[in-house]
Amino acid sequence: MRHSSLTPNHEQGMSLVELMIALVVLSVGLLAVGRLFPTGARTQAQDQLLVSANYYAQERLEMLGSQTWSDSTLADGRHPSATTADTLGSGRWTRYYTVSTMSGSLNNLKKVVVTVDYRGAGYTTPRSVTATTYVRR
Repeated sequence: MRHSSLTPNHEQGMSLVELMIALVVLSVGLLAVGRLFPTGARTQAQDQLLVSANYYAQERLEMLGSQTWSDSTLADGRHPSATTADTLGSGRWTRYYTVSTMSGSLNNLKKVVVTVDYRGAGYTTPRSVTATTYVRR
């Protein structure tokens, strides 16, 4: 049977070279995506540390906001003392707060600044979160 000139005589399918090129391109793509997973896991762990630090700061602010003006927890200065801090959780977080009475016409307010330090999850230096509130007389 003769082939007519209307139907071209081209080979059908893929060659082995084309298949190898496709596999190399696919492999490079998969390796690139695979490198993103450790970065995503580290970022998730860092975000979890940050969220917990914010929680610990907010927790202390709420406790201090319900105290009376003359309560010893609202005495001016750093609490606990100048060189110590509360250790929280698994030891990754430390918390302290400072209280200062405002001056001048604002002397009926105490400024409370809570600081939570944390480390871990790939951070080489400690990080911190601060939260501020004011307590009225």
